[in-house]
Amino acid sequence: MDTLSQNPILGNSASGFRFFNLEYLFDQGISFFRQLFDVGNSLGTKIILIYNITAILLFILAIFFMVIISYTTIRMFEIRKKEREHLKHEIAEYAQHHAEKEKKMQEQEEISKNPRWIKTLNYLFSQHGSDWKLAVIEADSMLDNLMDQLGFKGENLGDKLKSASQSNFRNLSSAWEVHTIRNRIAHEGINFELSQREAKRIIALYEQIFREFGYI
Repeated sequence: MDTLSQNPILGNSASGFRFFNLEYLFDQGISFFRQLFDVGNSLGTKIILIYNITAILLFILAIFFMVIISYTTIRMFEIRKKEREHLKHEIAEYAQHHAEKEKKMQEQEEISKNPRWIKTLNYLFSQHGSDWKLAVIEADSMLDNLMDQLGFKGENLGDKLKSASQSNFRNLSSAWEVHTIRNRIAHEGINFELSQREAKRIIALYEQIFREFGYI
């Protein structure tokens, strides 16, 4: 038997010789590095592909957020512009309202500085018929107060008017007339009919009395 074929290290066949064949080992090395290179190329291609996809996605997201930011900025400026316009409108309305209020107060002061007389006129020019009667009642209460200031004595306005005379109270007859109508309003209530025109005539008589003594 051949000594070489019986060598336990080399093996018992010619095929064992290949492990010591330099050409075979060289071919195997080249094959190994070629496979490794192919794997590297494949992995690199995948990495580049992932990188490109990621870059595209990030670019799309950047464009999306830029659009959102631009839209939000434009809307913010629009809202601020509307707020400024609304504020200007509110300020203008307030200024107009304040001017009208001051004008009304000046007109009222020109009419009278007596707040009770202003209250009487507000009743008189109301749209409600019941307020016209309140205007007469308020004016009569003012007349009672005037009589007190003038020094006329009595338990009620009727007694005070009785203590007055034409010499010291020129519009005494008018005072009796309006006071009588006031009593009818108080006693008859809703049954007493009073038009606004008649109420204005009565209040005008009260006004003559008050202006005579500078009460309004």
